[in-house]
Amino acid sequence: MTTRRDPFAPRPFGARPAARRPVSRRTALLGGAGLMGMGLAACGSDGGEGGGDDGGEGGGETITLGYIPSWTDGLSTAYLLDNRLTAMGYSVEHETITEAGVLYAGLAQGDVDIFPSAWPEVTHASYMEQYGDSIEDLVAYYEGAVLNLAVPEYVDITSIEDLVGQADRFGGRIVGIEPGAGLTEATQDSVIPGYGLDDYELITSSTPAMITELENAIDAEEDIVVTLWTPFWAMPAYSMKALEDPEGHFGEPESLHHLGRQGFAEDFPDAAEWLAGATLTDEEFGSLEDMVVNEFGEGQEAEAVEAWLEENPDVLPPVEGE
Repeated sequence: MTTRRDPFAPRPFGARPAARRPVSRRTALLGGAGLMGMGLAACGSDGGEGGGDDGGEGGGETITLGYIPSWTDGLSTAYLLDNRLTAMGYSVEHETITEAGVLYAGLAQGDVDIFPSAWPEVTHASYMEQYGDSIEDLVAYYEGAVLNLAVPEYVDITSIEDLVGQADRFGGRIVGIEPGAGLTEATQDSVIPGYGLDDYELITSSTPAMITELENAIDAEEDIVVTLWTPFWAMPAYSMKALEDPEGHFGEPESLHHLGRQGFAEDFPDAAEWLAGATLTDEEFGSLEDMVVNEFGEGQEAEAVEAWLEENPDVLPPVEGE
């Protein structure tokens, strides 16, 4: 099996990724009702850097990006937006968060300015019902995202229906990701009962833990079924096969969006205008995520984005002055 640098390896506390310039990282939010009830107090501004004071296009104002770093569509687009917003003259902060619900709450409360890669149409629809009135949809930047159950190519099944009656073969487990993920909710509430997979237990912990279990199973050529999605680098990297969903319990394909807090477009009109034109095809997004996660790896996200922009100079709208 090909050895890759682990994109999920934790950084030492206080460490920053190697980059062309410092990236400010405020305290990472921990998932759970406690923080949500506290109004996301951990999201307070650093040293009075808040946006809106300096005027002009960029002009030193701060834009905060909130994302879950183990979901690498968000990681990749966060550093892409960081690069471009910095080129516009903004100061960019990264808020790393562990739960989708906390991220949507932070966005709705204005503690985070942009959620760089949201799934609001299907996967995160329940969060949008709760918080959508306080969120601005800036652009659907990618079309055709889907959720799935997946198995390695060597496993001789092709449909979720094929899992019925074969729980013993898979250890009675479907290996999932974070408990608060929309993918987890869809699997538990729709897919398992819809296909009669009640003899399987959905194991939840984290995306990195799921990837570790998947790697171990592939190394041993064991049967395993995991929750995955497209676009996600692990699908091609591990030669995974998405199981057909003939009854459509995972829902329709959806778009990935850049979401902003309420008032974002009014406060940052040049950034909002640029974001509205910043769309990616499947090939373009795939090459970006592969560059960030696999070719460069953890700690070199900023360099990966710079390399990708050099190879793809005409994909995104130009930034004035560059």
